[in-house]
Amino acid sequence: MEVLIQLTLFAVTVLAGTVLANRVRLQPPLMLLVIGIVGSYLPFVHVPTLSPELVLIGILPPLLYAAAVTTSLADFRENLSAIGWLSVGLVLFTAAGVGLLVWQILDIPFAAAFAIGAVVAPPDAVAATAVARQIGLPRRVVTILEGESLVNDATALVSLRTAVAALAAPITVAEVGLDFTLAVGVAILVGMVVAKLGSMVFSRITSPVVTTVLSFVIPFAAYAPAEELKASGVLAVVVAGLFIGHHSQRTMTAQGRLVQRLNWATVQFLLENSVFLLVGLQVRRIVTEGAAETSGWRLAGICVAVLGTVMLLRVLWIFGSRLWLRPAIKRGKEPRLSWQESAVVSWAGMRGVVTLAAALTLPLDAPVRATLVLVALTTTIGTLLLQGLTLPRLARRLGVHGPDPREDALQEATILQTAMGAGMTAARAAAGPGDDATLARLEESYQHRVNAAWEQLGRSTEEVDTPSEAYRRLRMTALHAEREAVLTMRADGAMDQEVLARVLAGFDMEESMLVLIDERDEAITSAPLSPALPEAPCRHLAEAPTTHAPAHAEHGIECRMCLRERTVPVHLRMCLACGEIGCCDSSEGRHASRHHHDTGHPVMRSVEPGESWRWCFVDEVLGS
Repeated sequence: MEVLIQLTLFAVTVLAGTVLANRVRLQPPLMLLVIGIVGSYLPFVHVPTLSPELVLIGILPPLLYAAAVTTSLADFRENLSAIGWLSVGLVLFTAAGVGLLVWQILDIPFAAAFAIGAVVAPPDAVAATAVARQIGLPRRVVTILEGESLVNDATALVSLRTAVAALAAPITVAEVGLDFTLAVGVAILVGMVVAKLGSMVFSRITSPVVTTVLSFVIPFAAYAPAEELKASGVLAVVVAGLFIGHHSQRTMTAQGRLVQRLNWATVQFLLENSVFLLVGLQVRRIVTEGAAETSGWRLAGICVAVLGTVMLLRVLWIFGSRLWLRPAIKRGKEPRLSWQESAVVSWAGMRGVVTLAAALTLPLDAPVRATLVLVALTTTIGTLLLQGLTLPRLARRLGVHGPDPREDALQEATILQTAMGAGMTAARAAAGPGDDATLARLEESYQHRVNAAWEQLGRSTEEVDTPSEAYRRLRMTALHAEREAVLTMRADGAMDQEVLARVLAGFDMEESMLVLIDERDEAITSAPLSPALPEAPCRHLAEAPTTHAPAHAEHGIECRMCLRERTVPVHLRMCLACGEIGCCDSSEGRHASRHHHDTGHPVMRSVEPGESWRWCFVDEVLGS
């Protein structure tokens, strides 16, 4: 019963700390770390022991898999050079630099010094990306940080294993290189085999519950054999997650993907936030043990020196790599980060629970072990607080931010336009003689979905809902009434409870989608939209001008056909052949499209405030 109470209190603390962090606009990992530190000094708080096996075997594989399975394999490949320089090059550079510093200060064997360097070298897989996503960094920056944090633990743990082996017996540089190569190569092979087998099983399963259970097994199924073969279990998990996530759209059912995503989000939330509370709770014990082994001022000096070295080496490496990566950039292999983005990446080096867990794996007879563990702890806490608290301000001061939500909406509308065109073509090809009415209904449904995507763009100057907004508002009202009616039937006991539960589940699914769309629309800003689009993806856009004087200037920027027919436009477009202003396809009149059909003029542009994109009716492509 005592264990149950402690687990319950721990979970409640994690939830309360997360809610408090969101209210005060602080990253939850930092808030829980501070709560843990305070709790470690309270006499009535039971401090659980943080065993390295719990972190490296029980927590790290599922956390890495949850991150890897949602990471784009295409983006990972596109930024592979930058990720490699950080996850391998920077880890080894930091391990060597810190190792030399500790070797000089503490006068211990270099293998032990390099071991603590490997321990503090990798940024945390959770902290950096959690902060990056919350403050809204550019997608490429987030991809690089995610990729680095997924792979760098493998480099660090293999390096640590080599250093610990060197403490017991001398090893040569050739042996180190061979061990590292085998650890990486075998891990990649194991990860790909597990991904292939997992995908084959997923493709034969239709039950979403079984799919979710199998997905929980995958990270351990990749980790265990890789470790048994003396390879990197961490890298095997990452490889398996990347490939399974990439192929899941073809190997899993839609319901299986949805249920798996929700369950993994819950597991990830609990694990991510719990580990930082655990780190904080270890502070008092580790500080006491370290102070008993090394004098106070000397111990403080070592901790500060290592912390400063870790932060400085990351800045030096990243800005130096801008020069090393220039040949690849010139060959067009990878886009180059701006110096502002490089500065943000160089400051996003927060360490986490893996650093502390790795330090606890040091042999008990290692020289000044308690001091080295305390160095790892102070590096973890120091980077989390110093960099974690200042990273958002640095990003704002340097003007580094994520993409304009309206640019995302523009891409989404274009994708849907193309996808639904392909869907309608396939439906027509499969239709039989009596399917005309069904095809018309399907085409109308497609048109509504495409129009809803376009409506996320320019906001009307009048306080009038777009058709999609009006639909969501009225449908939400109707859903609440429908749910109350079903709940009344449930209370009366007149209907089968299982059938009622299925109906209510359907309501929940539809309402969650409506809420998701509303939340996304609230992010649409009024800032000018200047999307990165090709200037001339088709002949018509290449020949058309980028602007035109509006026709019928007496009406200004208004749809004169809407004025004549007394209809309300949603968004306005301009024909770039004659300057005619027409309303969009979400409007009742659809006068821009009607003008194209009547005149054959191929290109129009948006005349909503701050928007400059063009659209070719003939080829159905966007241009700038």
